[in-house]
Amino acid sequence: MFDPALSTAPFEAAAAGWRAARLSPNALATVKVLQVAAAGSKSKVPVTLPSGEGRVMAPGLSSVITKAVVEVFAPRFLTNPAVVWISESGHKVVEKHDALLHSLGVKIDPGKLLPDVILADTAADLLFLFVEVVATEGPVHEERRNGLLKLITEAGFRPEQAAFLSAFQSRTHAAFKKVVASLAWGSFAWCFSEPDHLIAFDGLRPAGVSRLRDFVPLTRPE
Repeated sequence: MFDPALSTAPFEAAAAGWRAARLSPNALATVKVLQVAAAGSKSKVPVTLPSGEGRVMAPGLSSVITKAVVEVFAPRFLTNPAVVWISESGHKVVEKHDALLHSLGVKIDPGKLLPDVILADTAADLLFLFVEVVATEGPVHEERRNGLLKLITEAGFRPEQAAFLSAFQSRTHAAFKKVVASLAWGSFAWCFSEPDHLIAFDGLRPAGVSRLRDFVPLTRPE
């Protein structure tokens, strides 16, 4: 692969083979997202659902972050992920799992409340993850969290079966700096630039935790 005589096409083929042989599926997904992001704002964004089906979203950072949520975040942090809903700017619904929404009794009125992404973890006790994609603004703040939570409690699910995520490009991006102070307690933040890390705005103190050291497992030297 490092042969200086390789032309562009053979080099790209060699690089793809190297990545396939040495990178995990999650790492490969991250590479694909970064490649789409590097392509610029004029290219349409292909999104591969957990089922293997494909969708195409409009050009732009919001679509790139959505792609990262579906292809990178979901397999990293959910056990058995499914995409229930994807929308993009202009109130366009890209993916809507009508059969699943109907069977679960979840009713979404796009005129009142339009989530960016809804994921479901179908392993064991069903978990809904409501995702707000933040390219400029529009994170999960308190009012937004309460409105999204109402969607599933009205369908008969328990509040603890809902989780809330604000997704960003990076912690250094202007959008993150702009809205981080408004993120709701009881929600999470994730940046596709650091895909293995999840920021928890817990708001609750776990049982038995009363001091900072209770959060930090200290290894005592023998």
